[in-house]
Amino acid sequence: MSKPSIAIVGGGIGGITAALDLLRAGFDVQLYEQTPQPIEVGAGLVVGPNASRQLIRLGLGEELSRIGVRPTSFHQRRWEDGRTLARSRLVEQVETLFGAPAYVFHRGEINAVLVDALPKERMHLAHRCVGFEERGDRVTVRFENGAEIEADVVIGADGIHSVIRHQLLGKERPRFTGCIAYRGLIPIERVAHLDIEVASTNWMGPGRHFVHYPVASGRVLNFVGLVEQDNWIKESWTEPGDLRDLAALYEGWHPQVQAIIAAATHTFKWALLDRDPLPRWSFGRVTLLGDACHPMLPFMGQGAAQAIEDAATITACLLKHGNDMEEALKHYEMLRLPRASRVQAISRGNLTRFHLPDGPAQQQRDADMATGTTDWSPQSIAWLYGHDASLLPEPA
Repeated sequence: MSKPSIAIVGGGIGGITAALDLLRAGFDVQLYEQTPQPIEVGAGLVVGPNASRQLIRLGLGEELSRIGVRPTSFHQRRWEDGRTLARSRLVEQVETLFGAPAYVFHRGEINAVLVDALPKERMHLAHRCVGFEERGDRVTVRFENGAEIEADVVIGADGIHSVIRHQLLGKERPRFTGCIAYRGLIPIERVAHLDIEVASTNWMGPGRHFVHYPVASGRVLNFVGLVEQDNWIKESWTEPGDLRDLAALYEGWHPQVQAIIAAATHTFKWALLDRDPLPRWSFGRVTLLGDACHPMLPFMGQGAAQAIEDAATITACLLKHGNDMEEALKHYEMLRLPRASRVQAISRGNLTRFHLPDGPAQQQRDADMATGTTDWSPQSIAWLYGHDASLLPEPA
């Protein structure tokens, strides 16, 4: 008996990874992407071992090593004097404990690796979804270009503005977090004099923090400045920012932070909007994946990783349940929704914790971090990094 046909709406990292996983498992998969070219916007991207192990299983390990950087540590530092608050040794600890590396990538480069791995006949560009209809044991998806397709299962991987989610659950009103992000990329030679370590560094201070790490095989430094602000109207990755504004926001911070900003030639800014976890993801033969169902703030470095986990788990569930599509999608939701919601909640909490004003609460946070049992320490992160999303737990 042939395996079911699956249509994936959305060709970002989560959607393409799901297509690769499902094809490897023998399913008939077609992917539909709204853009004319599969270009991923953004800059830096963290992929922890919970996700890298899945990509390595897809045969992408050599390419990941070629384009990625393995940061030596997650280094948490104080905003003014640069004092180390916590440091987790990634290369030594993470790979030994969890069996897979932690990487940082340029988002466009990892997206290109995924696109190249997917057979071209499986990706259909310039297909903007406008709606779907479930009829018995088939789902029809309609596109803006007039095309219609049918499949046994539809996976909505169409991002934060998901058409599939809106039809299933209605439109939501995301909340502005009071925080905006300035991001940029700097050729590494422009900051060579700063002797920046090959680490993922997070400088924490009152009302803001600043993150930087190398990407693109170490040729480029990615930075993000996250700053509290009263209002914002756009949710965009490509709104131009003013470097003079950014420099003023970090006046008085450690000289290395100020020097990184001074070395930048451009920046973009975007609003951080927050959404509560959804009550459910799966409806009949239609389900959601990645940002379409669990968009999260970037304070755990897990947005893409959780989408990659989704891809592994939905493949395992569809394999387990044979032709019972609805049961497979219910099982997928049961396993994934609580975990992704937990990551969402921790990411939300880190917005407050990273931005504590100097005082008793900040001092207690720093003391807790110094114990090595919080944040990115191996003890506290094992539930996240040690998880294998392709393995289904045995029934209790």
